[in-house]
Amino acid sequence: MKTNKNILIIILGCLFFGALAGYLIRGGVEEHPDHEHTHIDENGVEYTCSMHPQIRQNEPGQCPLCGMALTPVSNKKNGQSSPFILEITPEAVALSNVQTTRVKYGSGSGKLTLTGKIQPNEQRVKSLTANYAGRVDQLFVNFTGQEVRRGEKLATLYSPELVNAQKELLETAKIKERQPALYQAAKEKLKLWKISDDQIAAIESSGQVKTQFDVFSDVAGVVSARNIAVGDFVNRGSALFEIVDLSSVWVMLDAYESDLGAVKKGDDLSFQVSSYPGREFKAKVTYIDPVLNPDTRTVGIRAEAVNRNFELKPEMFVSAIISTSQATASGLMIPKTAILWTGPRSVVYVQVGDKEAPAFEMREIEIGAKVGDDYLVLSGVEEGDQVVSNGVFAIDAAAQLSGNYSMMTKPEVKTLDVPEEFRKQLTTFVQSYLPIKDALVKTDADATQKTITPAKASLSKMDMKLLEGKAHDIWMDLLRPMQGSLDKIAQTTDVEEQRKHFETLSDNLIEAVEYFGVTENTIYRQYCPMAFRDQGAYWLSAEKEIRNPYYGDRMLVCGEVKKIYHPGRRVAVLSDEFP
Repeated sequence: MKTNKNILIIILGCLFFGALAGYLIRGGVEEHPDHEHTHIDENGVEYTCSMHPQIRQNEPGQCPLCGMALTPVSNKKNGQSSPFILEITPEAVALSNVQTTRVKYGSGSGKLTLTGKIQPNEQRVKSLTANYAGRVDQLFVNFTGQEVRRGEKLATLYSPELVNAQKELLETAKIKERQPALYQAAKEKLKLWKISDDQIAAIESSGQVKTQFDVFSDVAGVVSARNIAVGDFVNRGSALFEIVDLSSVWVMLDAYESDLGAVKKGDDLSFQVSSYPGREFKAKVTYIDPVLNPDTRTVGIRAEAVNRNFELKPEMFVSAIISTSQATASGLMIPKTAILWTGPRSVVYVQVGDKEAPAFEMREIEIGAKVGDDYLVLSGVEEGDQVVSNGVFAIDAAAQLSGNYSMMTKPEVKTLDVPEEFRKQLTTFVQSYLPIKDALVKTDADATQKTITPAKASLSKMDMKLLEGKAHDIWMDLLRPMQGSLDKIAQTTDVEEQRKHFETLSDNLIEAVEYFGVTENTIYRQYCPMAFRDQGAYWLSAEKEIRNPYYGDRMLVCGEVKKIYHPGRRVAVLSDEFP
């Protein structure tokens, strides 16, 4: 019996320590599948949340943590290694409703779409005040919004002051021959209270004191405020009515500060109101608020419009299109929906793949004036490029989640801001460099020597005084070895020696192109891994096709494109980047 008891204790102990060991091996915690959706479908597509990247699943849906729609990303790579390029599947493109627009040349005058309201013209608002104190005996305007004509009777007042003033007039009229000054003073007193000459003459001719006087409107319009009622006693200067003339109204619009440069006083605009679909009204910009609203970051723009038949009512919403005073602009244009605003230089995504293997390259662009719903592009894209114009935020979110560069995680830029004139001079020197490369491709030492003189002349024309600070120091460090390389190439007829000095020239020129940029023609940076006994060497070419200057006919097509330098596009600080 005792033996059986010992065996049972041993078995229970083994079970306990086995469970403890398993717990420790598993790390003491269970995995929670609710928070780690890592399933990937057979096409290599994951769906993840831009706010919670740990949420990943193999089908579209909503994030279980925040409810946002999941973004499709691809885990497949088609040989591309650039952090600028995002590769996704056709299914992901369709689910994100990605659409592209071709970059093309266009022209047009600037147009700006704004929204706002109709407001009364404050210059046509008249406040009708009492010219004398009195009691309101009769009122002929009973509600606000009532239309009145010029000269129409609005109210009747009883005024003790007027009664006394009339008595003075009648008394002084009797002695006006002897005391003309008193008589004239009595008349002037009544005139100061806006009693007309005809009314004064009527009082004199009747010899009777009037106890009530009528108040007439001196403008036509709509009563926007009635401040009195029958029986009220008013003092001189009290506001009785407010009358607004609605034959002219203001169109009050809000413009963002980014649009202010395109709007000037005198610009014409057309606007629509929902009450009259398809009908356009005309107006002209008459005022731009000098102060920016700090809450909305907008500036008020006022235009004045003629309101025939009083069709435009105050507080109506309007949608207006301003024809800006900018001159007609022309150049490369892209839709504003394609732009991700990140500061002076903005971001677009350019399609670089095909329908079977979609890929999108992030590019920084420099934008110019707004032309309707498009923007001029000063640099960064070329004619014929397909930019993402719908679904650009989905592409950017997928790039960020995939670890690529995106709107929020841009690379450090190597290219410096230098005068455009210096870039033009460098571009000219690059063009004079290319014949040297072509001569070495032909393994022709004499032809190579003949190309040096034009290249040296082009290099000598580059004005270092255009550069300042860091840019000047960098150029001086690059200039000396390039000058030395050109001299040494010209001094030797040994083509192999020429190729060694050509490598030094190429390396320094490549650095110059990356730091300062070019203004025209796409330049290709190419690489031969077998040059100089497998040490490898770079060169620049105007064609994508490989023509090896280090081997010539022996291995003419040995090499690969390592980087592409586009006119106006800045170069990032990357190693072994493929465009």
